[in-house]
Amino acid sequence: MAYDKFDILTSSAVPLPIENVDTDQIIPARFLKATERKGFGDNLFRDWRYNDDDSPKEDFVFNNPKYKGKILVGGKNFGSGSSREHAAWAVYDYGFRCVVSSFFADIFRGNCLNIGVLPVQVSPEFLEKIFKAIDADPTTEIEVDLNKQTITLLVSGESESFDINGYKKENMLNGYDDIDYLTKMKAEIQEFAEARPF
Repeated sequence: MAYDKFDILTSSAVPLPIENVDTDQIIPARFLKATERKGFGDNLFRDWRYNDDDSPKEDFVFNNPKYKGKILVGGKNFGSGSSREHAAWAVYDYGFRCVVSSFFADIFRGNCLNIGVLPVQVSPEFLEKIFKAIDADPTTEIEVDLNKQTITLLVSGESESFDINGYKKENMLNGYDDIDYLTKMKAEIQEFAEARPF
């Protein structure tokens, strides 16, 4: 299993109401040397989180202890820029299992789905409601139901549906990456191959 199964996630959220967050801001290029997925969370939004002397920037939301959770709520056009997989790795390694935005860059969305981070695209109006709810109460919880493809603000009961590719949905529900999916079909693949002449 590549990662934990994703079914229903109920969590508070970390708000990042900034538009056009690109992958170089998510994980700066100088941290791309590693080839394993581990350790990237330490440098998620590195230049926004820390000063040059490595002291935390007090005004950045990640350094505010009242904001916690497994859901990151970003502004419009989240994950634009270069196609680096490391941006999704950093989001996952930090502890987020879901990113919510009103629009995602396609490559970032795909990279997230490949490693177990669910990108949930909502309407601009619903995104604004989420930000307002978190601003009013940082402990407010959001429920993301992958099977039903809904996201719900539990404080008000307001909900919206979201789209996801059927193949990626099945993989996330089972905790599969692409290799796991093929391995699951090993017997069928072997049977198909044996039925075909060389």
